[in-house]
Amino acid sequence: MNNSRPKVRRSRALGIPLTPKDVRYFERRPYPPGEHGRKRKNTSDYKTRLLEKQRLRAQYDISETQLRSAFDRARRSGGKTGEELITHQLESRLDATVLRAGFARTIYQARQTVSHQHVTVNGTRVDRPSYQVQPYDVVEIAERSRAKAPFQVAASGAHGTAPAYLEVSLPQLRCVVARRPRRDEVPVVCEEQLVVEYYSR
Repeated sequence: MNNSRPKVRRSRALGIPLTPKDVRYFERRPYPPGEHGRKRKNTSDYKTRLLEKQRLRAQYDISETQLRSAFDRARRSGGKTGEELITHQLESRLDATVLRAGFARTIYQARQTVSHQHVTVNGTRVDRPSYQVQPYDVVEIAERSRAKAPFQVAASGAHGTAPAYLEVSLPQLRCVVARRPRRDEVPVVCEEQLVVEYYSR
Protein backbone atom coordinates (compact mmCIF):
# COMPACT_ATOMS: atom_id res chain seq x y z
CA MET A 1 0.00 0.00 0.00
CA ASN A 2 1.57 3.26 -1.09
CA ASN A 3 1.16 6.23 1.24
CA SER A 4 2.81 9.43 0.11
CA ARG A 5 2.76 11.04 3.56
CA PRO A 6 6.30 11.17 4.98
CA LYS A 7 6.76 8.40 7.53
CA VAL A 8 8.05 10.76 10.23
CA ARG A 9 4.88 12.86 10.00
CA ARG A 10 2.74 9.71 10.03
CA SER A 11 4.63 8.46 13.08
CA ARG A 12 4.04 11.70 14.97
CA ALA A 13 0.38 11.85 13.94
CA LEU A 14 -0.20 8.27 15.16
CA GLY A 15 1.94 8.60 18.29
CA ILE A 16 4.28 5.68 17.47
CA PRO A 17 7.54 5.42 15.47
CA LEU A 18 6.89 3.35 12.33
CA THR A 19 10.51 2.71 11.36
CA PRO A 20 13.81 2.55 13.29
CA LYS A 21 14.90 5.80 11.64
CA ASP A 22 11.75 7.54 12.89
CA VAL A 23 12.61 6.83 16.52
CA ARG A 24 15.08 9.70 16.96
CA TYR A 25 12.74 12.20 15.28
CA PHE A 26 9.84 10.96 17.36
CA GLU A 27 11.78 11.29 20.62
CA ARG A 28 12.71 14.87 19.73
CA ARG A 29 9.16 15.88 18.78
CA PRO A 30 6.71 13.48 20.47
CA TYR A 31 3.63 15.47 19.47
CA PRO A 32 1.51 15.61 16.29
CA PRO A 33 2.93 17.51 13.30
CA GLY A 34 1.73 20.91 12.20
CA GLU A 35 1.42 24.39 13.64
CA HIS A 36 -0.97 23.32 16.42
CA GLY A 37 0.61 19.96 17.17
CA ARG A 38 1.58 20.85 20.76
CA LYS A 39 -1.91 21.94 21.77
CA ARG A 40 -4.08 19.50 23.65
CA LYS A 41 -7.03 18.30 21.59
CA ASN A 42 -10.36 17.06 22.85
CA THR A 43 -10.60 13.31 22.29
CA SER A 44 -13.86 11.41 21.87
CA ASP A 45 -14.31 7.65 22.32
CA TYR A 46 -14.77 7.33 18.56
CA LYS A 47 -11.56 9.23 17.85
CA THR A 48 -9.61 7.09 20.33
CA ARG A 49 -10.80 3.89 18.65
CA LEU A 50 -10.19 5.30 15.18
CA LEU A 51 -6.62 6.25 16.10
CA GLU A 52 -5.93 2.76 17.46
CA LYS A 53 -7.25 1.21 14.25
CA GLN A 54 -5.08 3.54 12.16
CA ARG A 55 -2.04 2.68 14.27
CA LEU A 56 -2.58 -1.02 13.64
CA ARG A 57 -3.01 -0.44 9.91
CA ALA A 58 0.18 1.60 9.73
CA GLN A 59 2.30 -0.97 11.57
CA TYR A 60 1.41 -3.61 8.98
CA ASP A 61 1.23 -1.11 6.08
CA ILE A 62 -2.13 -2.45 4.89
CA SER A 63 -5.23 -0.88 3.41
CA GLU A 64 -8.54 -0.36 5.19
CA THR A 65 -10.09 -3.12 3.06
CA GLN A 66 -7.35 -5.57 4.04
CA LEU A 67 -7.70 -4.79 7.75
CA ARG A 68 -11.48 -5.09 7.64
CA SER A 69 -11.24 -8.46 5.87
CA ALA A 70 -8.74 -9.68 8.45
CA PHE A 71 -11.05 -8.51 11.25
CA ASP A 72 -14.03 -10.36 9.74
CA ARG A 73 -11.99 -13.58 9.52
CA ALA A 74 -10.82 -13.14 13.11
CA ARG A 75 -14.39 -12.60 14.33
CA ARG A 76 -15.52 -15.83 12.67
CA SER A 77 -12.64 -17.83 14.18
CA GLY A 78 -14.32 -18.44 17.53
CA GLY A 79 -11.42 -17.15 19.64
CA LYS A 80 -10.82 -13.73 21.16
CA THR A 81 -11.29 -11.47 18.16
CA GLY A 82 -8.57 -8.93 18.99
CA GLU A 83 -5.89 -11.54 19.64
CA GLU A 84 -6.95 -13.60 16.62
CA LEU A 85 -6.73 -10.51 14.44
CA ILE A 86 -3.10 -9.86 15.37
CA THR A 87 -1.65 -13.31 16.03
CA HIS A 88 -3.46 -15.36 13.35
CA GLN A 89 -4.43 -12.92 10.61
CA LEU A 90 -1.91 -10.07 10.50
CA GLU A 91 1.17 -11.74 11.92
CA SER A 92 0.72 -14.68 9.52
CA ARG A 93 1.16 -12.40 6.52
CA LEU A 94 4.28 -13.25 4.53
CA ASP A 95 5.65 -9.70 4.70
CA ALA A 96 5.25 -9.67 8.50
CA THR A 97 7.07 -13.02 8.70
CA VAL A 98 9.93 -11.69 6.55
CA LEU A 99 10.20 -8.69 8.89
CA ARG A 100 10.12 -10.70 12.14
CA ALA A 101 12.68 -13.16 10.77
CA GLY A 102 15.11 -10.28 10.33
CA PHE A 103 15.29 -10.50 6.54
CA ALA A 104 14.17 -6.85 6.27
CA ARG A 105 14.58 -3.73 8.39
CA THR A 106 11.04 -2.35 8.09
CA ILE A 107 7.61 -3.58 7.03
CA TYR A 108 7.98 -1.43 3.91
CA GLN A 109 11.21 -3.17 2.95
CA ALA A 110 9.66 -6.56 3.76
CA ARG A 111 6.70 -5.83 1.50
CA GLN A 112 9.01 -4.82 -1.34
CA THR A 113 11.17 -7.91 -0.78
CA VAL A 114 8.15 -10.16 -1.27
CA SER A 115 6.67 -8.17 -4.17
CA HIS A 116 9.99 -8.28 -6.06
CA GLN A 117 10.00 -12.08 -5.89
CA HIS A 118 12.96 -12.46 -3.53
CA VAL A 119 11.07 -14.85 -1.20
CA THR A 120 10.11 -18.51 -1.45
CA VAL A 121 7.70 -20.50 0.71
CA ASN A 122 8.35 -24.25 0.79
CA GLY A 123 10.55 -23.84 -2.27
CA THR A 124 8.00 -21.93 -4.36
CA ARG A 125 8.45 -18.27 -5.17
CA VAL A 126 5.63 -16.15 -3.68
CA ASP A 127 5.14 -12.46 -4.54
CA ARG A 128 2.00 -11.66 -2.50
CA PRO A 129 2.76 -9.85 0.79
CA SER A 130 -0.67 -10.91 2.10
CA TYR A 131 0.06 -14.62 1.61
CA GLN A 132 -0.78 -16.46 4.85
CA VAL A 133 2.01 -18.63 6.19
CA GLN A 134 1.19 -21.71 8.27
CA PRO A 135 3.07 -23.56 11.02
CA TYR A 136 5.97 -25.61 9.58
CA ASP A 137 6.18 -23.49 6.43
CA VAL A 138 9.75 -22.76 5.34
CA VAL A 139 10.32 -19.14 4.32
CA GLU A 140 13.60 -18.32 2.56
CA ILE A 141 15.25 -15.62 0.54
CA ALA A 142 15.56 -17.04 -2.98
CA GLU A 143 19.02 -18.42 -3.72
CA ARG A 144 19.66 -16.07 -6.63
CA SER A 145 18.83 -13.04 -4.41
CA ARG A 146 21.04 -13.84 -1.41
CA ALA A 147 24.12 -12.09 -2.75
CA LYS A 148 22.31 -8.73 -2.97
CA ALA A 149 23.51 -6.12 -0.46
CA PRO A 150 20.30 -5.81 1.63
CA PHE A 151 20.24 -9.56 2.25
CA GLN A 152 23.94 -9.69 3.10
CA VAL A 153 23.19 -7.05 5.74
CA ALA A 154 20.26 -9.15 7.00
CA ALA A 155 22.42 -12.30 7.13
CA SER A 156 24.82 -10.49 9.46
CA GLY A 157 22.05 -10.14 12.06
CA ALA A 158 21.76 -6.37 11.69
CA HIS A 159 17.97 -6.35 12.08
CA GLY A 160 17.69 -7.81 15.55
CA THR A 161 16.60 -11.10 17.10
CA ALA A 162 13.69 -13.18 15.79
CA PRO A 163 10.82 -14.09 18.14
CA ALA A 164 10.57 -17.61 19.59
CA TYR A 165 7.81 -18.78 17.24
CA LEU A 166 10.22 -18.56 14.29
CA GLU A 167 13.27 -20.81 13.88
CA VAL A 168 15.67 -18.64 11.91
CA SER A 169 19.03 -19.38 10.37
CA LEU A 170 20.29 -15.97 9.26
CA PRO A 171 23.45 -17.16 7.45
CA GLN A 172 21.18 -19.27 5.21
CA LEU A 173 18.43 -16.58 5.19
CA ARG A 174 16.01 -19.35 6.10
CA CYS A 175 13.11 -19.38 8.53
CA VAL A 176 10.74 -22.11 9.72
CA VAL A 177 7.40 -21.09 11.24
CA ALA A 178 7.51 -23.25 14.37
CA ARG A 179 4.04 -22.33 15.66
CA ARG A 180 1.50 -19.55 15.91
CA PRO A 181 2.68 -16.59 17.99
CA ARG A 182 1.27 -15.58 21.34
CA ARG A 183 0.06 -12.00 21.62
CA ASP A 184 2.85 -11.06 24.04
CA GLU A 185 5.42 -12.19 21.45
CA VAL A 186 4.17 -9.83 18.76
CA PRO A 187 5.97 -6.44 18.92
CA VAL A 188 2.96 -4.42 17.81
CA VAL A 189 1.80 -1.39 19.79
CA CYS A 190 -1.98 -1.77 19.91
CA GLU A 191 -4.88 -2.03 22.33
CA GLU A 192 -6.69 -4.47 20.08
CA GLN A 193 -9.92 -4.28 22.07
CA LEU A 194 -10.32 -0.69 20.85
CA VAL A 195 -10.00 -1.93 17.26
CA VAL A 196 -12.66 -4.56 17.95
CA GLU A 197 -14.93 -1.86 19.39
CA TYR A 198 -14.31 0.37 16.36
CA TYR A 199 -15.44 -2.30 13.91
CA SER A 200 -18.28 -3.52 16.14
CA ARG A 201 -19.92 -0.12 16.52
